[in-house]
Amino acid sequence: MDEKRGSDHPETPGNSDGGETGRSESLEARRQRLDAELLARRKVEVEKAPNQEAAKGFALAIKLSSEFIAGVIVGALLGYLIDRFAGTAPWGMIVFLLLGFCAGVLNVLRSTGAVAQSDGTGRGQSGGRGDEDK
Repeated sequence: MDEKRGSDHPETPGNSDGGETGRSESLEARRQRLDAELLARRKVEVEKAPNQEAAKGFALAIKLSSEFIAGVIVGALLGYLIDRFAGTAPWGMIVFLLLGFCAGVLNVLRSTGAVAQSDGTGRGQSGGRGDEDK
């Protein structure tokens, strides 16, 4: 009975003449199992990718909107305080609300990279103003 089982399945230890074939078939089976596991993991990563992209987009939207709203609120608050103590109502509120709006827009543009950030020397992050360095 061992002989019968050994001749039907070359990968079994009872078959001495098919040892090399048994090892290669075992290796092939392990490789196929590994491929199946890798494919399953890739599918999980692909399924997570759209969720991560949506989360990144949502986080960026929250960041940009909060920077804009903060500029407007700070401008309005400063305008209100100036009007309150200087008695210049409503001009302080109007001027500082507009300045806060401009500051909010500038912050949003800097965050998106549309405007280079100034380092105090009159040069942006790129190192120059453009034609003046040539």
